[in-house]
Amino acid sequence: MPEISDPTGRTPETHVIDFRAAEQLLAARDPRGAVKLLDGVIAAHPENTAARLLRARAFFAAAQLRPAELEFSIVLEREPDNAFAHFALARTYERQARPEEAKRHFRLAAALDPNPQYLKAAGFDS
Repeated sequence: MPEISDPTGRTPETHVIDFRAAEQLLAARDPRGAVKLLDGVIAAHPENTAARLLRARAFFAAAQLRPAELEFSIVLEREPDNAFAHFALARTYERQARPEEAKRHFRLAAALDPNPQYLKAAGFDS
């Protein structure tokens, strides 16, 4: 009998499948479907930063900016050197008309990773 990992009877293997399926749904432009799958993964594994980052991206793609902000912030509490999370949080702030907060995170992203997109957003490319 497989080991039961949560009250719903889902196994760790099922959570991996759900995570991969959520990646595919996000790529197929179904962010709400991705969020639904990731809710279960995160409920069972709240410490899983990769799942939280993917859910943050899905919230952002679905224009659910407050939940996206929360998830990106949680990722950054755990991984303060995650340049992508800083960049994505900055984009989230930008879409919420919060330019000063966006600028700070654009600059942190660019400082952590000289990705041309991050440098341009931070204003460091000129």
